[in-house]
Amino acid sequence: MRLDKFLKVSRLIKRRTLAKEVADQGRITINGAVAKASSTVRVGDELTIQFGQKKLTVKVTDLKETTKKEEAANLYEVIREERIDAGTEE
Repeated sequence: MRLDKFLKVSRLIKRRTLAKEVADQGRITINGAVAKASSTVRVGDELTIQFGQKKLTVKVTDLKETTKKEEAANLYEVIREERIDAGTEE
C-alpha cells in the first residue's frame, strides 16, 4: 500500500494530500530511510513522522483499503512519541 494512502486510512494524517506534502518535505522515514508518498508500506515496517515539535514512531500492524474511525488505531502500534525542543540537541 502507498505511504500516503496508509497515513490517511490509519488517520495518522487526516488528508492524503497533506500526507503527500509531509512526505515530499522529507519528514517521514520507513525503517530509517526517507520515504516518498509513493513508497510501499508493509506490515512490520517502522514509520517515523515528524509533526512540527513532535516525532512519532509507529509499527505497521495491519493494512486495509478502508477502515472505520474507531478501528483506525488498530492498523499501527505506537513505539515512541518524542517532543522536539527547538534549538536544543538531545
